[in-house]
Amino acid sequence: MVTDFAELHEPLVEWVSDHTAADPMGDVSITEFGATHGLDKQQSFRLLQYCKSRGLLDDHYSTFGDPAANLTPRGIQWLEERKHRRADPAARAAAARRGLLVWLWQRRHEGSAMPTVADVLQAPQSLFEGERLTAREIDRAAGHLHSRGLISGYMLASGDGPAQAEITAEGEDCVENYGGDIGVYERRNSGGNTTFNIGSNTGNIAANSRDFTLNATTNNGVNLADVVMLTRALRQAAPILDLPEDDAAEFTRLANCMEEEASSDNPDPGHLQQLGSSLVAILNSPVVSGALGSVLAAYTGVVLPGLPAGS
Repeated sequence: MVTDFAELHEPLVEWVSDHTAADPMGDVSITEFGATHGLDKQQSFRLLQYCKSRGLLDDHYSTFGDPAANLTPRGIQWLEERKHRRADPAARAAAARRGLLVWLWQRRHEGSAMPTVADVLQAPQSLFEGERLTAREIDRAAGHLHSRGLISGYMLASGDGPAQAEITAEGEDCVENYGGDIGVYERRNSGGNTTFNIGSNTGNIAANSRDFTLNATTNNGVNLADVVMLTRALRQAAPILDLPEDDAAEFTRLANCMEEEASSDNPDPGHLQQLGSSLVAILNSPVVSGALGSVLAAYTGVVLPGLPAGS
């Protein structure tokens, strides 16, 4: 059996939290969790070490030699942020649309004609932050995708979207060239040609300021420390960009994903570039007004060289 630690580590952190609710920093044996997921003791120990390497759990061993875990301060913060994202209606809606579109793309390439939309609830694409989306959220997502021409299907009197659907050519283009990111796909033709030249970086963005200077250091590679600083700057600025609800949720999600990638054990520069391009597309879109969006776009292009900066 090949253990997928990347898939199991998040459920384990939540499981430890649930079983140490009365004492968040206390420890609990994870043998039960391991058995539920088909892990032997050695694999459970290795999974725990994987979580420890990410700073989410620490390990204390009982006198019986079972693997035991406790949440770290970083793990507690990670859980709080995850639960906050999980409770965000706009973020859930964006995840439902993207997940359903990608799932329908997969069904098309498997040769399935007009699959039942609700079947996505049995697939990984209906998971958001470890929690299953609801049938109502998937129905609303189907209605949104249908209205945008990304899927087709027969509409019924009840419900917002078709009960059975298939992806359209436009939907396939969205998945294959934009990763299923509907917001970026719809903004693909927006942009401009203003160029910002930025020098040395001296600090973060003051999100509540009216007049400020933002500087950054250019280099040929990707400085991960600069990427982390960038994501924090983006989150600080998000409330004053006047983004529509869906765009604000997607903007924050992308910034969070970028920070997670930059902070991971083996960051993928290509993935960072993709996330940066998506953020720049939002910043360059007509929904962002004022100079702040242009400056942020330019800053992103400097931190991740090669991106189109400015609007």
